[in-house]
Amino acid sequence: MKTIRTLALALALVALPGAALAGTAKLQIIHNAADPAAASVDIYVNGDLLLDDFAFRAATPFVTVPAGVTLNVGVAPGTSGSADDVLATFPVTLAAGGTYVAVANGVLDPAAFAANPDGRSIGFTIFAADKVYTQTFWGTVLLRAFHGATDAPAVDLRARKGSWSKTLWGGVGYGDVGDTRLVLAGNYLIDVTLPGQPQAVVATFRADLRGLARGSAFVFASGFLDPAANGGGPGFGLFAALPSGQVVALPADLPMARLQVIHNAADPAAAAVDVYVNGDLLLDDFAFRAATPFIDVPAGVTLNVGIAPATSTSADDALAVFPLVLDDRQTYVAMATGVLDPGAFAANPGGASIGFTVVPLAGARERGYWGRVAVTAFHGATDAPAVDIRQALRRGRSLPLVEDLSYGRFSGYTMLKARSYTLQVTPAGQPGTVVASFVADLSGLGGGAAVVFASGFLDPTLNRNGEAFGLFAALPGGQVVALPPAGATIASDLTKDAGVPGVASLGQNYPNPFNPLTTIEFALPRESRVSLKVFDTRGRLVRDLVNEVRPAGVHAVAFDGQGLASGLYFYRIDAGDFSDVGRMTLVK
Repeated sequence: MKTIRTLALALALVALPGAALAGTAKLQIIHNAADPAAASVDIYVNGDLLLDDFAFRAATPFVTVPAGVTLNVGVAPGTSGSADDVLATFPVTLAAGGTYVAVANGVLDPAAFAANPDGRSIGFTIFAADKVYTQTFWGTVLLRAFHGATDAPAVDLRARKGSWSKTLWGGVGYGDVGDTRLVLAGNYLIDVTLPGQPQAVVATFRADLRGLARGSAFVFASGFLDPAANGGGPGFGLFAALPSGQVVALPADLPMARLQVIHNAADPAAAAVDVYVNGDLLLDDFAFRAATPFIDVPAGVTLNVGIAPATSTSADDALAVFPLVLDDRQTYVAMATGVLDPGAFAANPGGASIGFTVVPLAGARERGYWGRVAVTAFHGATDAPAVDIRQALRRGRSLPLVEDLSYGRFSGYTMLKARSYTLQVTPAGQPGTVVASFVADLSGLGGGAAVVFASGFLDPTLNRNGEAFGLFAALPGGQVVALPPAGATIASDLTKDAGVPGVASLGQNYPNPFNPLTTIEFALPRESRVSLKVFDTRGRLVRDLVNEVRPAGVHAVAFDGQGLASGLYFYRIDAGDFSDVGRMTLVK
């Protein structure tokens, strides 16, 4: 086994004898040649061994190398005995004071591999990136990108974080090195898309840059889109080489959706159920008028949701199975409703089927905006006609919030101010006939959301003495609270614990871009001293928005950009041991 030499020492020795050095440069070498025959290589420089058994998807740290002289870089099989065994040699001359990344890429026998769709040469070679930067200022990360997948076409790389998204590199083809990009040190999704088509997502990867503040990463596409057509080589992926030589795989972000499940089937025989998904138990003894929090579930595949008695032992005991296919990055509510034996219950006055089913709502919301509460309503009372839900005003007046909502349907979302309301339920089109009134105290839900659902039976005696009619609210965290009848002395539990998030967070300002007003939201799981400041791109303090103790909950702070120049600004929060940075754009 050959000895691995210290990089700096080796490169200092390979300068041509007697040559006058014109200074030094910084160099990092990355092995990204996916050809299985080059899974491990030896690297020689000017005939001397530099790297022994250099593995695929490995990188050296940045090291100091001679500048102004020719470095003949030879690549040989991992079993080589000397520089005479090199497969190819590449002359490299570096400029004094420069910083470079050299990527070994391509395949040894192009005819044995799939051609590049854009007609680019895929033979083994070394690609060089110059003007590489390894350090930046507070809270930011410098990124470069390299397309090293021989059988992949040109692509765009687009970063997403919350509601913010931006194409970082456009039209990058095989062998191309993208320009330097500066981003905040956050947790991003990186979409690989067709050029100029941000919706045509080929693959998505997670890039957690929170630990790289003030540093840099060289992101490179690696492997084959179709390994079977490329000698069974490694599959496609995104990787990041750090200045230290560490190479990190960016995990694939599989298509996912957000889902909340609510049990609103009032049949006494379904007072508690077991819920299976594709044969696996998801919810055990799931009670009537209970809800799950919003959870991440696979998208783009069929989810066979089976509902079984609470005494079930496997998915084979399911009473009914409902196939659901959810769209990627979409948010849903799935409402279980109806009765198991419709013939034993009162028919729906509007003729709607009341058999047990699951009703999905696409485009569900977990948050409101501008400090308001996003509210949708669901009619889940099988023996009730279509209804209107109205907001009671003074002097006997009322305003419609939801109109002509029939059994088994969701309404659209309404953005309500965070305060208390009296909700009147009336037959559709009959505002003067109030069937029931309920109090909905939304005062603690600013910036949140709720699903208000009608539940139970108008006449329990005709429905196997099931639960009586009422209005309930399911919150994104899974809490379900009963809305008390209007005029009752029972205090509403709607705000109990609902406004207290589980973790601290800093939201994206809205609107963004803005002129000149915008709102910044943050959440606190406990009372904390909060510092919220705004900086310009040079790190200068622009506004000191908050510097005080704030209680647990969701807070909204207005920012007025009047008098400031158009451009990019950063806002930073420090609350206890939590810190985060967001960015916003003022456009005038």
